[in-house]
Amino acid sequence: MTNQRSFKARVRTRMEKTGESYTTARRHLINRAAEAAPASPPAPTEPTATPTPAAAEAQTERIADDLIRDRTGRGWAEWFALLDATSATGWTHTQIARHLVTEHEVPGWWAQTVTVGYEQTRGLRAPGQRRGGGFEASASRTVAVPALRLFEAFADETARARWLPDVEVRVRTATPPRIFRADWAGGPTRIVVGIGAVGESKARVSIVHEKLTGAEQATELKAYWRERLAALKVLLETDGDDR
Repeated sequence: MTNQRSFKARVRTRMEKTGESYTTARRHLINRAAEAAPASPPAPTEPTATPTPAAAEAQTERIADDLIRDRTGRGWAEWFALLDATSATGWTHTQIARHLVTEHEVPGWWAQTVTVGYEQTRGLRAPGQRRGGGFEASASRTVAVPALRLFEAFADETARARWLPDVEVRVRTATPPRIFRADWAGGPTRIVVGIGAVGESKARVSIVHEKLTGAEQATELKAYWRERLAALKVLLETDGDDR
């Protein structure tokens, strides 16, 4: 009974951090426990498979249905049914996203989010893969600071170095407090950062690292950005940020 109560508490803690549903958070914790358990050795007659990088997480697993509904007015299944009714599987990524913005008034960043989730679910792209065949990595975080403060953590070189040290960034576009684009480490990859206010004292940052070489690099950078955004959250929400 005590172990069960402890596990439920861990599930709820993950839900608060990631915005996942209870079922998704529970599944991730169970999978993590299974991965940590000692694996049984393969039978002598069976060849050992070459290890492959962990699969990128699907958009519908990464972002909870309740969060999509709160930000866009519909849940995943509702958006998918609506897009199916318009034969959106035959549209380009841009056409789908534009339709969501113009016909359903979905904010731009969330229109992109729904579009990617739809494309993955309908087999138009794999998780971590772009419609054109290239790969990307994404991560997001809600931070208890105003949107402009969060934007400055990316756009201001001194502020950026405090949580993203030893990385060469060449700024392409900086539109406060919403959009920051930059070439990464001299190229050819680049980052696109979107920031949106969540009330007066919180903001959510979502980052996409584009033009990656393959699934392995996408998996590595996804883990990297999750760790870096967690560090940024700690910096801005504690006394570590003294401005």
